Amino acid sequence: MQPLEARLLVVDDDSRLRNLLQRYLSGQGYLVDVAQDAGAARERLAGIAYDLIVLDVSMPGEDGLALARSLRALDNVPILFLTARKETRHRIEGLEAGADDYMGKPFDPHELSLRVASLLRRVKPVPPSGWVHFGEYRFDLERRRLWNRSGPVQLTAREGEVLVRLAKAAGKPVSRDVLGQGSSLGERSVDVCINRLRRKLGESARSAQHIVSIRGTGYALRASP
Repeated sequence: MQPLEARLLVVDDDSRLRNLLQRYLSGQGYLVDVAQDAGAARERLAGIAYDLIVLDVSMPGEDGLALARSLRALDNVPILFLTARKETRHRIEGLEAGADDYMGKPFDPHELSLRVASLLRRVKPVPPSGWVHFGEYRFDLERRRLWNRSGPVQLTAREGEVLVRLAKAAGKPVSRDVLGQGSSLGERSVDVCINRLRRKLGESARSAQHIVSIRGTGYALRASP
């Protein structure tokens, strides 16, 4: 992954700092979203697969440590903590919560940008068995991330889940019921999700090369050997 293709989420209750980081990191070429607390961050994360999270430790309500612990149970997205707590025990606490890096406040935005780039370069893909290839695309089943030759293709959480289920059964039909399991999606909503995925793959129902319709059943993913 090229660092400048990455999408970042900045989570901080300080609006001045939050907006400063959004402007600065956007100026470095990143796609940057912001959230003012853990609840807003969860709403963002439910719809977008981020490449890195810049997370403030001390926030009202659910703090950054608690949010990081819950995220670590589900994903291995890199997390960079920001905090005014500078004692060694606080750094250890942050690292134990799942942080990949740690910066004390105040900090130099340029240094933060360098640390972000370093973390993104260090992100290692899962073993080859965790990848599915189709056409010019490759899909990481563990992290639910999709790439083509130009870089990452942004997926919503629901699109990622549907693609995982198709990829695990690559070459075999998957029913709409299975694709919608674990959600309130009806058959029509599954079809809408499939259409959105197809658009992101540059195809339509009539020209589908990767996600094909199986009459009377559902859909199948045509994976490369």
